[in-house]
Amino acid sequence: MNIKITGSGSYIPTQTITNLDFAQHHFLNSDGSTFAQSNEVVAEKFLEITGIRERKYVSDDLTTSDIAFIAAQKAIEEAKIDAETLDYIILAHNFGDVKKGAIQSDILPSLASRVKHSLKIKNPKCVAYDVLFGCPGWIEGIIQAQAFIKAGMAKKCLVIGAETLSRVVDRHDRDSMIYSDGAGATVVEATDEEGGILAHATATFTYDEAYYLFFGDSFNKTHDPNVRYIKMHGRKIYEFALSQVPKAMKECLDESGVSIQDVKKILIHQANEKMDEAIIDRFYKLYQLPTPENIMPMSIHYLGNSSVATIPTLYDLILKNQIENQKLNKGDIVIFASVGSGMNINAIVYKM
Repeated sequence: MNIKITGSGSYIPTQTITNLDFAQHHFLNSDGSTFAQSNEVVAEKFLEITGIRERKYVSDDLTTSDIAFIAAQKAIEEAKIDAETLDYIILAHNFGDVKKGAIQSDILPSLASRVKHSLKIKNPKCVAYDVLFGCPGWIEGIIQAQAFIKAGMAKKCLVIGAETLSRVVDRHDRDSMIYSDGAGATVVEATDEEGGILAHATATFTYDEAYYLFFGDSFNKTHDPNVRYIKMHGRKIYEFALSQVPKAMKECLDESGVSIQDVKKILIHQANEKMDEAIIDRFYKLYQLPTPENIMPMSIHYLGNSSVATIPTLYDLILKNQIENQKLNKGDIVIFASVGSGMNINAIVYKM
């Protein structure tokens, strides 16, 4: 028995926000003082470091569970299964449903339960729950689905990563330019087909690292201090990721028994282009090898960082031939890897 992804789907929001759209924002330092550089200089440096030219935001009428449902429908349709036969729905997110203009997150009921309701699944044995695991949440959901299937507790699982980060960003924080919205979904099944999940690795670092990403006040000190926004210590995250993610990837690959030479693609969390490139370079240096060309497909340039949604949407877009010069073929060895709040890291070695 092998455990494979048999269907995928994604929802890419329709509202495009370019770097120029931040020109009127009043960026501030964390102490509330005015940022020294002009917005034009900020945008130029931002593009140089992150690679992000534009990002996608959901329309005002949609929430995280709405777009998770849309992606889920597509994955179920592609897998050619009856939704009633799903044993688990695992939905990774971090902030719940936040309506446009709201200051409160809504996670009652769970977003996974909302998706199950929207899918009109009557089967009570289809268990729906949420995963709060930072940006690596979708990968962790896949690992959990595999565990359920291996243990004989499930045959089919729906794993979703969805987020609307545009609803929880501080407009006065230049880091807000990184974040975006999106949803990706996958059906994971036990199958007799060759391939599937070959190995996985996960770790949580909290001794020094737990609050590298956190909820904090607006940089505008006139705002209500009880309204919180996503905040990060960018330099610390960068250094942590470069140190720990390549090790996790190597541990995972070595456990799989697959040669580094056989890896065809690495789908890494789309957080920061320069950081992702540095992670991949360090990974190959662990094997004393140069980084192969075209090994790392990227969507960050026009989709931004949509947290748990970045890898499943990237995977789906490649399969749908919507990422230029990138393909995934049957039998290809792929590494999924992510890092995010917690601080959590994980990786999967997968054979298409």
